[in-house]
Amino acid sequence: MNRAVRSVRSLLPARADLADARRDPRRDLLAGLTVAIVALPLALGFGVSSGLGAEAGLATAVIAGALAAVFGGSNLQVSGPTGAMTVVLVPIVGQYGAGGVLTVGLVAGVMLVALAVLRAGKFMRYVPAPVIEGFTLGIACVIGLQQVPNALGVDKPDGDRVLVVTWRAAEEFAKSPNWTAVGLAVSVALVMLVGARWRPTVPFSIVAVIGATLVAQLAGLDAAQPIGDLPSGLSAPSLSFLDVSALGSLLAPAVAVAALAALESLLSASVADGMTVGQKHDPDRELFGQGLANIAAPLFGGVPATGAIARTAVNVRTGARSRLASLTHAAVLAVVVFAAAPLVSRIPLAALAGVLLATAIRMVEVGSLKAMAKATRSDALTLVLTAAATLALDLVYAVIIGLVVAGTLALRAVAKQARLNQVSLDRGDHSAEEHGLLAEHIVTYCVDGPLFFAAAHRFLHELSEVAGAHVVILRMSRVSTMDATGALILKDVVEKLDRRGIVVITSGIRPEHRQVLDSVGAWDLLRRDDRAYATTPEAVQGARDHLECAGILPVASPARKVAGTVSKEATR
Repeated sequence: MNRAVRSVRSLLPARADLADARRDPRRDLLAGLTVAIVALPLALGFGVSSGLGAEAGLATAVIAGALAAVFGGSNLQVSGPTGAMTVVLVPIVGQYGAGGVLTVGLVAGVMLVALAVLRAGKFMRYVPAPVIEGFTLGIACVIGLQQVPNALGVDKPDGDRVLVVTWRAAEEFAKSPNWTAVGLAVSVALVMLVGARWRPTVPFSIVAVIGATLVAQLAGLDAAQPIGDLPSGLSAPSLSFLDVSALGSLLAPAVAVAALAALESLLSASVADGMTVGQKHDPDRELFGQGLANIAAPLFGGVPATGAIARTAVNVRTGARSRLASLTHAAVLAVVVFAAAPLVSRIPLAALAGVLLATAIRMVEVGSLKAMAKATRSDALTLVLTAAATLALDLVYAVIIGLVVAGTLALRAVAKQARLNQVSLDRGDHSAEEHGLLAEHIVTYCVDGPLFFAAAHRFLHELSEVAGAHVVILRMSRVSTMDATGALILKDVVEKLDRRGIVVITSGIRPEHRQVLDSVGAWDLLRRDDRAYATTPEAVQGARDHLECAGILPVASPARKVAGTVSKEATR
């Protein structure tokens, strides 16, 4: 009971968090303000892209951003609506409507809390880099394609496949071109991309959006469709959207949302750690914070949230030191919701599309992609397949496919390292004549590397082909790991060669491998027939004893026999 209490308590905020916030509040407040300026157009854009509207994006940034800042496992993480989550939400909106998305977010939040309690955060380290890079590339492509309808100034066509929707939007634009929307979207994207190279510290996204809105208003550009009316405040908490009867059908989408939230949040926190010195996030507490954030956000009409890599990076680069910066970001956005909703509602959708197009382009790290492509063929293949699956299927399937491909290729590479080499018989203290006689009847193999399911069957095939020998010695000291399949294969080899009249003797089996051998009955077989020796010289002596008993070799002198027996007993 005490252990459970300590486990839960470790997920809650500590006094050290408050102490960190007091160290340099001015720097944190400035960083939080900067992040809020960057996050505003992104929150609006991702809210619109999700299908629930700009107000949903703002509610998520405020509620989820504040709760994740307090309860999360990273001092520097900034949370809110993200492009990756938007990609998952679009088909859910199409199939279940807005209520389905809010329900999925709440259920996913509960799942994240459960993962935190189960201490599942440590498993993030097992996601290979090519999967993450391919995942990010695929998301960038999907985010960019999702902006095509708004960038072209056409109504979003029906469909939940981004490639199909993009093609239909292009057809609609060809019938009735809206060059005003295109001009606004391209201008905003160019200002952001060029400005980021010229002055990286300036939030050009908000500058570009304000400029596009002023141009649209002053020039009276009717074709520049605005966001529309926003509520001047957050909606009261409500569970009216929750449809208990639909929970069964929403379980699979909730698992997908929870998996993505965990993956992206822990990845973002790891990126923040890498950009600083001395910062280290708690993965389980991060899952807990994201879970609470996703439970609360739907109650206020918000969409599911995750840690946001781009905003977290801005937070770190502008000098944030504690959670106060992330809280400030949420507070500034709350002020925008209550005080500037009428102004925000006039922002053209095409301008937000330009913001997200630029964001998608900046997500692609060309250097990292080149490095992965040049590393190995397996890494390149994993990256490409993960990116393609992200674009063609959905994000969770893409990660699963990437992990399966990476795991399969890794097993293949490890299996290739396993070798079965025939080696010359150790001369020991035998005379040349004795050594020649022994070599005629004894074949020695060295098993090098892992003896597991991916490689063991090849050993069975090679050993089954042994001919012209009465004894096979297997030197096992270099076996790095062994599983049940490898132990079963070894047992099968012993039994098959026995039926052909060939005795199998082993040497150097490690103590940790004996349990595996014992579980399948192989250790009893070897030990019962006195076929397991500690060293190769002992195994050779055992092979000689067998050949002498079988009358194949002449019996050694009594003195030599006694010496061999003493040596054997001493090493047992």
